[in-house]
Amino acid sequence: MTGIPSLPPRDGSFFKNVLTSAGMRALAALILVLVLGALFNAHGTFFKAATHRDALRQASVYGILACGMTLVIIGAGIDLAVGSVLALTAVATAKMAIHWSWSPWLVIPAALLVGAGCGLTSGVITARFKVQPFIATLAVMVFARGLAKYCSSAAGQQFAGGMKVSTAVPQPDGTYQYVDIPGLFRAIDSRVFGQNVSVVTLIFLGCAAATYLALARHRWGRYLYAIGGNEAAARLSGVPVVAAKIASYVACGLFSAVAGICQAAQEQQGDPEAGVGYELIAIAMVVIGGTSLMGGRGGMGLTFLGVLTIGYLEKILSINAVPEAARLMLTGVVIVIAVLSQQRRET
Repeated sequence: MTGIPSLPPRDGSFFKNVLTSAGMRALAALILVLVLGALFNAHGTFFKAATHRDALRQASVYGILACGMTLVIIGAGIDLAVGSVLALTAVATAKMAIHWSWSPWLVIPAALLVGAGCGLTSGVITARFKVQPFIATLAVMVFARGLAKYCSSAAGQQFAGGMKVSTAVPQPDGTYQYVDIPGLFRAIDSRVFGQNVSVVTLIFLGCAAATYLALARHRWGRYLYAIGGNEAAARLSGVPVVAAKIASYVACGLFSAVAGICQAAQEQQGDPEAGVGYELIAIAMVVIGGTSLMGGRGGMGLTFLGVLTIGYLEKILSINAVPEAARLMLTGVVIVIAVLSQQRRET
């Protein structure tokens, strides 16, 4: 069937992906950002090991979201709900771990189930009922954000707008009882290897490795490439299109849940307002890496370069005291440039 694009070989490696034209462009973008960091080094701050450690730590939550976004975009979809699902999961995690004192062996599976449920909802609406991914995930985004605010509200004030779920536990008489930070949060927010690597960074690397293996070595990954290249041809070739697309959204929801758990641990609270705009950053990381928004091309190796590029760009702007508004505007400009670069390559 001529409509199915050429797929990456099962023995493909990260370095083979990087050596493609898209990979070379992504690598060039990363090098450019590092050069800018060396030039605008904030009086030598950029050259300190702690700066790079913190840059990787701060980019890790975004990178986890980018793992799921890579799967969805390769299948010619999009998921705008990842930031809201992160917030919902962070609130649920904080409720279970702080307020209800659940064991981590219950908190983590329950939080993952919340994320998977949101992803399943997006996938079913998109793949089974043929609703445009933009509209379907926009609806889930709004619903998940509202649910996060509802769940975080104090008893009797469920529609008051929500509040942060912290170690200050509200009591029936209106007072607050302060409790200890859960051991789960301390473990995730810790550093290992001589305090040089954050646990959150290791979690991101594990998610990236799982995504890479799914795309490069598993049949499901090859299904997603085929669907993104030509969905009609993939269906005629026997690819279970609906099941594969739903699975990609479920996986994206799971990664969003992992990011939400990490976010709650880092902030030591569940904030229903967390994750606003995170979907923009995750999409930017995927696109800058070279994955086509039209689907069918890209990979986790390229997304990894995009994560490093955006992560270091954010850190360089931060150490040089660039306002957040300017950072957001610059991220938007970078996305447009990356998309225009893709269009020139595809024409």
